[in-house]
Amino acid sequence: MSMMRLTARWLFAVFFSVSGLTGLASAQQDCGARQGFEAWLAAFSEEAKQAGISGSTLVVLDGLAPDPRVLKQDRGQPTLSQSFLDFVGRVVSADRLARGRALLKSNAATFARIEHDFGVPTPVIVAFWGLETDYGAFVGDYSSLRSLATLAYDCRRPEHFRAELLDALRLIQSGDLQQKEMKGAWAGELGQVQFTPSNYMKYAIDYDGDGRRDLVGSVPDALASTASYLKAIGWRANEPWLEEVHAADNVPWQEAARANLKPRSFWAAAGVTRADGSALPADAVPAALLLPMGRLGPAFLGYTNFGIFWDWNQSSNYSLAAAYFATRLAGAPKLAGGDPPPILALDDMREVQERLNAMGYDAGTADGRLGEITRSGVKQAQLRFDLPADGYPTRELLELLRRGK
Repeated sequence: MSMMRLTARWLFAVFFSVSGLTGLASAQQDCGARQGFEAWLAAFSEEAKQAGISGSTLVVLDGLAPDPRVLKQDRGQPTLSQSFLDFVGRVVSADRLARGRALLKSNAATFARIEHDFGVPTPVIVAFWGLETDYGAFVGDYSSLRSLATLAYDCRRPEHFRAELLDALRLIQSGDLQQKEMKGAWAGELGQVQFTPSNYMKYAIDYDGDGRRDLVGSVPDALASTASYLKAIGWRANEPWLEEVHAADNVPWQEAARANLKPRSFWAAAGVTRADGSALPADAVPAALLLPMGRLGPAFLGYTNFGIFWDWNQSSNYSLAAAYFATRLAGAPKLAGGDPPPILALDDMREVQERLNAMGYDAGTADGRLGEITRSGVKQAQLRFDLPADGYPTRELLELLRRGK
């Protein structure tokens, strides 16, 4: 499964010229002198034959040329930071919620069968379906074979994409997909839930009984394959994944982190309640306190199953938005949100990262993105400055970092 799908589509800037093959030429300069694409494709075809791909299947590669749009996307850089509330407000819209709820009803029999077979709750499947392709309305318009060939020829991650291109050919050879159906995202993901070809090969299921694993045109196949994948990567049946909570002022903020699972009794004793103010069960169920916009913003408990959302897409905003979307489809109320300070501008965030790194607090690459490494560095600085260590950088913290005290 791709780890960058939605954020990659929305947050990449132009890093190469959009005219002609300028992007391709620039990428080739980055990669240094090497064989031309036609020679590379011929050599790849021989490799594919040795891997069991038939000559009749390999004809789909005839006439392929690199796609400079793919290289532009792959080399792109994010141009802005989005707060969690901004992100979730757009992707979990009232319209998307309404359509998701309608699809829960219209596909009820299929969902009941899937939940019985795989133990994955229906709202979780629908949340991914909605966020990935707007319930199949837009699966992408890049030629998957051309995209994968472009990235396999490129020098950045050739082995990974050579393997994906081989699996794409296997999908054609098996009869699961035809060449004309293989359109998707720029990095080669396919179908209504955007599977990479390798994950398609491993986890896709023929659930409508027509003899094909068709994640492009078959809703039952797409939904059951989502459940198949989630179960395979560790979904725990009959367990929660996320709930909004309220955190009192005396919560040990430095303990809030996705990977820091503690018994729910720990959070109850620390002043965390359910969003409606009722007490949390003081039990041993492991949960992590999640503060995407710091102690003044929304707060959640993420349970063991929340890790599956992270495994699907390792973007903090995406994984939390998907999990929240699933809770709304399951009947949870609208997010309270809190009153957090605004997210820092891109240049200010980069400055925070640079200053943290200079002080010995690892904040990762100074890219302006508020990822988990940066949050960890922010916490260390907040503790030094006797601020609540919630991992959310503010203007106050930036000013203290500038003074270096």
